[in-house]
Amino acid sequence: MPIPDQDVINAIIARVFSVTDITLGDTGSDFILRYRGQLLTDSIEAFDRLTELLRPYGLMPLFRKGEDGGHVILLVAAMPDPKPSNYWINIGLFFLTVISVVYTGMGYTDPSHLAGVSDNTRLLWLSLIYGGIPFAVSLLGILLSHEFGHYLMTRHHKTAATLPYFIPFPTLLGTMGAVIVWKQLPRNKRILFDVGIAGPLAGLVVAIPVVLIGLLGSKTGPVLASDGGFIEGNSILYLLAKLAVFGQLLPSPASYGSLSPALYWLKYFFTGQPMPIGGTDVFISPVAMAGWAGLLVTSLNLIPVGQLDGGHVMYVLFGKKLKYAMPVILVLMAILGFFWNGWWLWVVMLLFLGRRSADPLDQITELDPGRRALAWFMILVFIIVFIPVPLISF
Repeated sequence: MPIPDQDVINAIIARVFSVTDITLGDTGSDFILRYRGQLLTDSIEAFDRLTELLRPYGLMPLFRKGEDGGHVILLVAAMPDPKPSNYWINIGLFFLTVISVVYTGMGYTDPSHLAGVSDNTRLLWLSLIYGGIPFAVSLLGILLSHEFGHYLMTRHHKTAATLPYFIPFPTLLGTMGAVIVWKQLPRNKRILFDVGIAGPLAGLVVAIPVVLIGLLGSKTGPVLASDGGFIEGNSILYLLAKLAVFGQLLPSPASYGSLSPALYWLKYFFTGQPMPIGGTDVFISPVAMAGWAGLLVTSLNLIPVGQLDGGHVMYVLFGKKLKYAMPVILVLMAILGFFWNGWWLWVVMLLFLGRRSADPLDQITELDPGRRALAWFMILVFIIVFIPVPLISF
């Protein structure tokens, strides 16, 4: 694009930047003007000031770190203002997701609640729908908290984003979750971090009470091979929740065999084997199932890769060094796929969709000490909510 009066632009840059070198971009460059040097003031203040001063000229700044330890400002064409969203799409998808989740929750209805109505089709359907509502309200409450945690944080930081797009999928949970879409790149790593962690933290604030309330309404009983079905997988947090409610780690095996209790639990936690046939487990209520699903969704979002919430946390902590961690993470997930083959689908998805985190416009601003400590705390949260084998079929 044609360059406005370069002397005026240079003067604007000089207000916040000690310039040592100026480079004019050509047709093969990804910038119009490049300035090397050192910021004279706080990077956040400098970025916001330059953004306002350059907007009338159709330009915007990008802050980068120089290889020599200095700073670099790239001037590029300003991005157009975000287009307004069509909220009817969000509303329509949410409505379909409510139907899908209620329908799925019908399958978790306690059969005893249907006694006496099985011979009346209308009453049977009403009873099933009524039985599916606790699961739907609990799960959607967790997902709404998670997604609006993200959305409200983007509003707090004045960064445009869409409302959540819910994805109906009438299978095990009735939905594949929801996403919000950035309409603008985050200005700096602090904003990327705040938006990234707001969802999981908000979701957990709702999911943990839902799990505990649901477990209080659940019953324990023997695990019989003739029952078939599946056992929900364990995270450290879910195991502790069952311990708090029932006073024991569940599922409790009939015998540890030749293994010590510690080795048994270590093996079972990461492989789902050996099956605790003849032992004791909790037969979870629909509300507890929804709470467990909320913990699962949180753990999946905190996987430290690419565009996932955990990927944002790792990116702001380690930057481009994170690229060395991704192959290791994918290999570990592929190994876990031998015990739950859903991980293989995740590996494929992350190979195509999760390679990069969102690059902030200002890459000079780093996390402050409080956010850095919170980032390490989120890594701990991921460890205690991660479910190595989400479903164990028998």
